[in-house]
Amino acid sequence: MADHQKPKPTDNFSSPPSTNPPKTSGGSSNGGLSGAPHFPNPPDRTNPDAATLREQWRFAIKQYSKWYSHAWGTAILAGLSFYALGWIIKGSNPLPSFKHEESDAKNASSSSSSDDAGAVPEVKRS
Repeated sequence: MADHQKPKPTDNFSSPPSTNPPKTSGGSSNGGLSGAPHFPNPPDRTNPDAATLREQWRFAIKQYSKWYSHAWGTAILAGLSFYALGWIIKGSNPLPSFKHEESDAKNASSSSSSDDAGAVPEVKRS
């Protein structure tokens, strides 16, 4: 009488995972190829329900977001570190694009006057 009170398991549910890992055929005489392949992690027999897929998708998005933000943070930190190292080694701003225009104008006028000391000045034509 107690048998009819316990529900019988149906085939819709997969069997619980065994504690023993599946064995792979590695040492056979034909080079490890024995008919059907034995996967260490076989695919599911049926597709999971929508709630499980939704949960897995949300977990995947969280993981990707975490890895993406870590990658950007690492890249920014590395960039700032290399910039600071360049500043320490050079003793001034290591990026030439950030120089002040005043210092460029002074350097250009002083270098052109010393380089072109004996040259005839060019006349601009309009």
